[in-house]
Amino acid sequence: MSEQNANLRGALFALLAFGIFASHDVVIKYLGGSYSPFQIVFFSVLFGFPIVTFLLMRDARPGNLRPVHPWWTAARTVAAVITGVCAFYAFSTLPLTQVYAILFAAPLLITLLAIPMLGESVGWRRGLAVIVGLGGVLVVLQPTTATLELGHVAALAAAFGSAFASIIVRKIGRDERSVVLILYPMMANFVLMGAALPFVYQPMPLVDIGASAVISAMALTATACLIIAYKTGQAVIVAPMQYSQIIWASLFGFLFFNERIDQPTLIGTAVIVASGIYIVLREGRGDTSRTTPVLRTRSRAGTPTAPRVANFLPKGQRGPHAPDHPTEER
Repeated sequence: MSEQNANLRGALFALLAFGIFASHDVVIKYLGGSYSPFQIVFFSVLFGFPIVTFLLMRDARPGNLRPVHPWWTAARTVAAVITGVCAFYAFSTLPLTQVYAILFAAPLLITLLAIPMLGESVGWRRGLAVIVGLGGVLVVLQPTTATLELGHVAALAAAFGSAFASIIVRKIGRDERSVVLILYPMMANFVLMGAALPFVYQPMPLVDIGASAVISAMALTATACLIIAYKTGQAVIVAPMQYSQIIWASLFGFLFFNERIDQPTLIGTAVIVASGIYIVLREGRGDTSRTTPVLRTRSRAGTPTAPRVANFLPKGQRGPHAPDHPTEER
């Protein structure tokens, strides 16, 4: 297969993956109209456990479940829990397009966090792109003219939590076992959401229980498509496909929830997407970034049951800070 055809195939699989992810978020929004995000996360994690357990069984390295870097592991676990709950809450309360616009700020935050945490050097061009992109977030939020809701705060927290967790994986992934990196966040979600469940639980009819299972199934299916995409095409081609979610969000929001994208969201999203794509292209040049933290973050935020993409790829595609076995990244 020629490089051009491989990149086309990778891009198409990525578009399919993010279309499924967008459908996944529609189900979350549907359930969010009746149930607490704690309840939705709990059941989605519960239904995802069988597949995740199978992935854990593939880690044949001897050892125990004590983390090599306990404090970093704890910080990542907290970030993963916060990201999942906040993303689910944001999808439940805000228009889909607004949530995506804010979550698209995660690559910008990764670029910033990589400076102190990974020792990454960021030149003036990428630094300016980050500033412009964060300005796009302010355009979406309209802090001086619109009333900011708790959902906006939750979306911002999800974007920051996702970026922080991704950088931690880049930092400690080489040393930690896969089972540690995947089990701690999942168990924390299961225990903490389960502890909150008695206070927020609403009885669920069979169709809504099935919808919770669909969330897990869609996350795993989309992740499988994304793995194929990155195995086939170049990361610099595949990564920008994530922004196609805004198209699905506009369509699904209109069809299912009578949502219409307003002008500030449209303008702000365009600015954020342009900044994110520029950063990806700059990292893809290879001479402007030592660790390429954005290109090496291939999993999608806000999916507690989705396994991490990078560790299903050949070692040469994982990056210098990636562990050697399948794990989960949030």
